Amino acid sequence: MRIAKAHFLDPRSNGPYGVGALALSIVVFAYSTIFGPIAVLAFYGVWMLLVAVDYRRALGNPWNYVWIFVFCIFCGLSVFWSLAPSVSARGAVQYASHILCAIIAARVCADRTLTIGVLVGVLIVLLYSFAFGGYHYDAIDGTYSFVGAFASKNQLGFYASLGVFFAGICIFALPFGLVAKGFAAATGLLSAYALVASQSATSIIGVALTVGVLVLLRAILALRPSTRRAGFIAALLLGVGFAVVAVNAGAIDTVLGLFGKDATLTGRTYLWSEGLAAFRGAPLLGTGYQAYWVQGFAEAERLWAEFYIGSRNGFHFHNTYIEALVELGAIGLVLLVATLLTIVVGHLLRVLNRDHDRSSYILLGLMVLMVIRSFAEVDSLYPYSVGSFLVYFAGGRLALKETARSAKTAAPRVDVGPAGASLEAARMR
Repeated sequence: MRIAKAHFLDPRSNGPYGVGALALSIVVFAYSTIFGPIAVLAFYGVWMLLVAVDYRRALGNPWNYVWIFVFCIFCGLSVFWSLAPSVSARGAVQYASHILCAIIAARVCADRTLTIGVLVGVLIVLLYSFAFGGYHYDAIDGTYSFVGAFASKNQLGFYASLGVFFAGICIFALPFGLVAKGFAAATGLLSAYALVASQSATSIIGVALTVGVLVLLRAILALRPSTRRAGFIAALLLGVGFAVVAVNAGAIDTVLGLFGKDATLTGRTYLWSEGLAAFRGAPLLGTGYQAYWVQGFAEAERLWAEFYIGSRNGFHFHNTYIEALVELGAIGLVLLVATLLTIVVGHLLRVLNRDHDRSSYILLGLMVLMVIRSFAEVDSLYPYSVGSFLVYFAGGRLALKETARSAKTAAPRVDVGPAGASLEAARMR
């Protein structure tokens, strides 16, 4: 029996394949250190297979995605000044291929496929963690927390927060049936339990603020398109004003107290100061992509010892922007921030200027979650990370060009119903 290419590449008909590919990718990102290189090869296989089926439809016009790769190209160029050139070269190649897979996914996966695929992947990740994981003693703050099959409670919390986020999207933002909504509700409840069990303040605060932003944005979308921007600016100013008042009233200490944290954020402020000190040693270009946390390098070994990292790997400065400053200097930070801002602002403008753009609404919410986390974690800077995959998925979706105006006339709403995504299919061409 022959299977038409469209069943793999058309968002209207490739749901089962897309869900499987996304779920496998989520599991690989979570446990590649457990399952080894074969898992990473499986990740490449499910997305690169689509290039072999029809490279034109899988990749589209490469010039549409140049802006997405600018930061990655700079990571590759850092080989020429890196303190560990081989590490930087390998990391940059992995990062570029990882981004390419995310763009392919953005081209071929509808919103419904993304939502169910992530939920299935998160469910598998959490079930594995509950079955084979355990608790970890944090020598810094002297507490025990459930880390599952991860080495860090923050990673478990991140996957749990994605489960809560996409469960909400499935139930409230997309037209799924009762079976799918029931599955989403069950996965969301399990994710919420894992979120609480992990005691990850970053993940809990991040998903709570993201839900608040999406609810506020939904209220703004009830306005006429001509007044939405004014409504958004008013809400933004009100939010900033409320945040300033809350900070002056001691809200930060109160929130930290709820999670058993102190003003040092469990050693993060010290780690940030060490990162800024390292940045001053190479302020323009940095030490090179992934060239700071290298075994045998004195400063990395010192910080590993101070934070009881016996494995001497997998550590970072717990701040995306400080990590970028250390590894890639001021130039790298500017490129990274420009990429993130382009994705956030691009989807925000689509939401404010269009009616019923569910895709940008979902991806904007996802980017809000990633930006909130970026101040305390490093989710989007490295390959084989669910954070970087989803960030560049959002970037790839933004880069997709709309076709003729007739496509808008024929489908003024972004249809992500059971028949598929008409506008997404038009963008494929």
